[in-house]
Amino acid sequence: MTTQRKAVSLISGGLDSMLATQAMLDQGIHVEGINFFTGFCVEGHTHAIRKKDKAKPKRNNALWVAEQLGIKLHIVDVIDEYKDVVINPKHGYGSNLNPCLDCKCFMVRKAHEWIKEHDFDFIITGEVIGQRPMSQRRDTMPVIQRESGAEDLLLRPLCAKFLPETLPEREGWVNRERLYDFTGRGRKPQIALAAAMGFEDFAQPAGGCCFLTDAAYSNKLADLWHFRGEREYEIDDIMLLKVGRHLRPRPHFKIIVGREEGENRFLEGYRKQFTHMITTSHPGPLVLLDGTANDDDLQLAARLAARFSQGKNADSVRVELHERGKAPRELDVTPLTSDEIPEGWYL
Repeated sequence: MTTQRKAVSLISGGLDSMLATQAMLDQGIHVEGINFFTGFCVEGHTHAIRKKDKAKPKRNNALWVAEQLGIKLHIVDVIDEYKDVVINPKHGYGSNLNPCLDCKCFMVRKAHEWIKEHDFDFIITGEVIGQRPMSQRRDTMPVIQRESGAEDLLLRPLCAKFLPETLPEREGWVNRERLYDFTGRGRKPQIALAAAMGFEDFAQPAGGCCFLTDAAYSNKLADLWHFRGEREYEIDDIMLLKVGRHLRPRPHFKIIVGREEGENRFLEGYRKQFTHMITTSHPGPLVLLDGTANDDDLQLAARLAARFSQGKNADSVRVELHERGKAPRELDVTPLTSDEIPEGWYL
């Protein structure tokens, strides 16, 4: 009897990894999925928090894809290991703080370690030549194979016909003729293949799943590094950058303002870690203060909190201030006007 070969598939939750995995299942390969949790995934919780995202599926797309495919999914926490990729990318950043090429090398390297530990034969990804400007170019694909250590154990089913044969193809584990020749940023071939495979529902095919590709998020992370004086972060830092309106009125502190009920509830979990304030005379958001602040700074922060409350047009708004290690106290403040808030304060 022929031994059934086993592959691990990098499952992002997007359409391409779904199709690449199904292509291998259709060739009789035993496939299990792997998803590396870095903390920067868009789907982590944001769709469940904000009203503007209420129409989006409240699901982890990687888990959902694995369920649709009928495969086991291994979710691996790499938050600490991934820090060096974000902070010191050998190949640099993309248009924002996205270390895409280093990221792909890291993910494939971790997958290569995993197949050796679990006696699997090869790795598959949903990469397509020309789809991503950093990590999915004809000249960078060999870099990923080399620097990850995977070499020709890495198979990209969706563009394999444009690439040199891999070990699974040479050994006859996989039929190269049943692989694909997709290239470029267009997704029509993938959508057509999804229909042919019977997939009617899938994540938006052109959507990225990493906050580091988002300009606004990257600006906030760069601000955090600049004013802390070091390129470092913890999981709470990167989670808080995803939520709320961030303003830095002074170099030594910023405030995070909940924009709606869901964000306020999320920020509630951080109250004990930060100086925080809430308006008591008028409905308003929870406001966290990150940094160090003297009395003048606290007065300014309270006026900002009042500005974002329903009392923004009132002559006076009462703000309850909670400083760490001190009893709560109340401030009566005049809300800042929009003209008093420079555009540069907004991150």
